Amino acid sequence: MQFKHPELLYALFLLLIPIIVHLFQLRKFQKEAFTNVAFLKKVTLQTRKSSQLKKWLTLITRLLLLSAIIFAFAQPYVSQSNSFNTKKETVIYLDNSFSLQSKGTHGELLKRAVQDIMNAVPEDEEISIVTNNNTYKNTTLKSIKNELLQLDYASNQLPYNAALLKSKKLFSRNSNSLKSLIFISDFQQKESAFKLDNDSTININLVSLKPVSNSNISLDSLYISKATASNIELHIALKNSGEPIENLPVSLFDGTNLLAKTSVSINTEAFTTFSLPVNKIINGKISIDDATLQFDNGLFFNINEATKINVFSINSSDDAFLKRIYTEGEFNYTSTQFEQLNYNDIDKHNLIILNELNSIPSSLIAVLKSFADHGGYVMVIPSAEINLQTYNSLLSNYGVSSFTALTEIEKRITTINYSHPLYNSDVFEKRVSNFQYPKVNTFYALSATTASSLLQFEDGKAFLFQNSNTYIFSSALNDDNSNFKNSPLIVPTLYNIGKQSLKIPKLYYTIGQENTFDVSIKLQQDDIISLNLNDVNMIPQQQYFNNKVAVTTNETPATAGIYSINSKAQVIENVSYNYDRDESNLTYQDLSSLTSEATISDSITEIFDTIKSDSKVNALWKWFVIFALLLLIIEVLILKYFK
Repeated sequence: MQFKHPELLYALFLLLIPIIVHLFQLRKFQKEAFTNVAFLKKVTLQTRKSSQLKKWLTLITRLLLLSAIIFAFAQPYVSQSNSFNTKKETVIYLDNSFSLQSKGTHGELLKRAVQDIMNAVPEDEEISIVTNNNTYKNTTLKSIKNELLQLDYASNQLPYNAALLKSKKLFSRNSNSLKSLIFISDFQQKESAFKLDNDSTININLVSLKPVSNSNISLDSLYISKATASNIELHIALKNSGEPIENLPVSLFDGTNLLAKTSVSINTEAFTTFSLPVNKIINGKISIDDATLQFDNGLFFNINEATKINVFSINSSDDAFLKRIYTEGEFNYTSTQFEQLNYNDIDKHNLIILNELNSIPSSLIAVLKSFADHGGYVMVIPSAEINLQTYNSLLSNYGVSSFTALTEIEKRITTINYSHPLYNSDVFEKRVSNFQYPKVNTFYALSATTASSLLQFEDGKAFLFQNSNTYIFSSALNDDNSNFKNSPLIVPTLYNIGKQSLKIPKLYYTIGQENTFDVSIKLQQDDIISLNLNDVNMIPQQQYFNNKVAVTTNETPATAGIYSINSKAQVIENVSYNYDRDESNLTYQDLSSLTSEATISDSITEIFDTIKSDSKVNALWKWFVIFALLLLIIEVLILKYFK
């Protein structure tokens, strides 16, 4: 039992006064001689005993009466909290990721969670609510009722630890307040497990929402597996986390038109293909029908009109190997002899190749620097007899250390930097540690290592290195000096350098990741490009160069679909975005190890009932008033009827 005004309990010391008065009677009695009658002595003795008993009962009753009145004014109460005036702070994290589309016993998990919160929390009680894409701080349900009822699923789920940290920041710094955090999620299995840090100032309550079924079929990915002169094959991968299905329809749409339909038998995964004509613009969607989760039943993609990458080679050596790599289908390859170079042609291209020039004039160095500064890519292949001064002047413009004198020692190219984007998983199925190593007879070493090496010699020195949008070989590639032209490495290396010089939009991108692509267009000053889908119009981060616009998207757009890339009212091409498929895997974390750090339940109502009981205050002053009245009645009865 605790007291709202404990200082009033000092009044209990006043009870000593009637006790003192009773024990030390100040009234003096005078003896009077009387007839010695025996029976009168007996009556006197009995009367004195009765009088003493009545006084003691009256004293005890009055002491209890005064004590009850004092206790009533001190306002006693019973509560599991430490203070009657403790401020209560409640923060709710409500996970609204796509996995909460799953059905529970009372419907969709997210929709039911919203209803339970609205039923459990009084409309005028101050709370804070955090979702994956919104924060409502120090508000009431009455104020945000419409927002909660219309709460939609978020494509960018916060990592659990980030959501926990964000929720904790909404609490005040008042160390005396009663802080309660309700963390509502399905606790889907992620790369990192959900963990709690020891924080005794916050009562953490975990509400684990679970669906009635963990089965789900998702469209996982698609890619072009094969291309011929007339057709391309679109390869689709599906995943299943439930019971095997014998006949699952898979449909291919171009806009609203159904192009093809097939069916697959799926256990844990399945694959199917569709054939599409070459050189046809397609705004495609692959579709399946699955009742568990809706967001992964469609996969958008688009095939735009072919955009060719402009490659320009300045030659002082044979460029036949370049022509074989930069073919007509994907590239516009042009070349010129160094003596016939027209500097005005450089800005029209995406990639400039210096093919074994002996010397680079300062005028060309200046033009190439301006070209690179405006987003162009440069690839440098030195000759075996370079002018070191002019080459090092070129390298200094790109922040690369200078070449040393020619080293005439045979070296093998043995190391591939697999982590570099040039050699991603599409290039090599697995890492090769022992292959037919190409070799060079002479090379130029760097005076210092200031660039990223892509290919290295056996002694660790760089054969191909990069700085920003410049790729530099340290050796001539002609047949007299190297057999690199005959190596399997040359095609993916030079081909991917060409592809990186103009990042043509992929079949689709994933929402929530950093995506970059280039739009081949020349804009007027102050013009911009925008992404449009129905009524959604957004301006992405963009950087304009001479003949392209580099676009970067992160958390936006937030809605899956096929967006048109517009310049003013003109549609340039399309780009597709899909939701991340991590939410499709309906496996969940085991929270049993957190029982010592948090209260765990599968019911929102149960958690709120527990919080209310922990903070509920039972006032007892009324009982003490009633007790005082009863004692007053008892005292009156004693004084009137006790003989």
